[in-house]
Amino acid sequence: MMTNLLRHGVRLGMAMVLAAPLVGHCVEPYPTKPVRLLVGFAPGGSTDIIARLIAPKLSQSLGQQVIVDSRPGAGGAIAADIMVKSPPDGHTLLLCTTGLVSIQPFLQRMPFDPAEIVPVTLIGNTPYIALVNASLPVHNVKELVAYAKAHPGKLNFASSGNGTAGHLAGEMFKLRTGVDMVHVPYKGSGQAMADLLGGQVSLIFDQPVSSMPYVRSGKLRILGVAASRRLEALPNVPTFAEQGISSFEPVAWIGLCARKGTPASVLARLSRDTREALKQPAVAQHLSQDGIEVIGDSPEKFREFLVLDRQKWGGVIKDAKVSAN
Repeated sequence: MMTNLLRHGVRLGMAMVLAAPLVGHCVEPYPTKPVRLLVGFAPGGSTDIIARLIAPKLSQSLGQQVIVDSRPGAGGAIAADIMVKSPPDGHTLLLCTTGLVSIQPFLQRMPFDPAEIVPVTLIGNTPYIALVNASLPVHNVKELVAYAKAHPGKLNFASSGNGTAGHLAGEMFKLRTGVDMVHVPYKGSGQAMADLLGGQVSLIFDQPVSSMPYVRSGKLRILGVAASRRLEALPNVPTFAEQGISSFEPVAWIGLCARKGTPASVLARLSRDTREALKQPAVAQHLSQDGIEVIGDSPEKFREFLVLDRQKWGGVIKDAKVSAN
């Protein structure tokens, strides 16, 4: 079953990321009405924050209101399903994410055809950070690995659910270091974080934007950043590579996506206007402070990135024998 899903995910995902998005012809000015920006996660999270940062800027450049529409559930699949059932005219867009595009198609059959989603602009990357309860006697990644090897099976790590990016980051860490840790899935990041704070679990791989308040309060300790270089928001926290763990860069990303068949001129304008919005100091500074590396690239560059990203996560799913159940 898992092998079939992996093959199915590869076929669907490669069709999505390789399909040329610049198709169709614009027969009328764009936009002609308000633009709907779908977000597949609850208000307050990093995806929602980004949407509400760029929506006013896009409203100004497009000359029409860009309305953020939160439709949380199923890892973003509910929002994506709404978009792919909307006309391919650029008036209904989606903030797509790592889990929706690069992970879920490997683990389950989606309620829509992933090939219907085409990349517009990669907005930004958020490297994962390793966090432990402050009572755990480790202060860096090397000490964590040593502790885990001295106590095999004793350490556990939390995630917001089986098959999520946080879960796969933990599995990638196990593959790269050879440590034995137990995965504890929760029904949402809130419950996972609560038990980490309470000491019921030892470790979590999380994004900086949602965990920094606990670090500042001294309740959690950051061990390392899973990125090629240190984060501007965390200049004193070394990367995993600096601590001897190579090839460990689980990165969550957020991008702007549209429906396949959207006119070429519309996709080009959306990509250009989004990139310009990301360059504005207030937007760039806000995202940087939240640990988000601003990218802002073309549909072609975004598509190339997705090919490699899916290969990375698909490999982890296969090697760690991960299932969504």
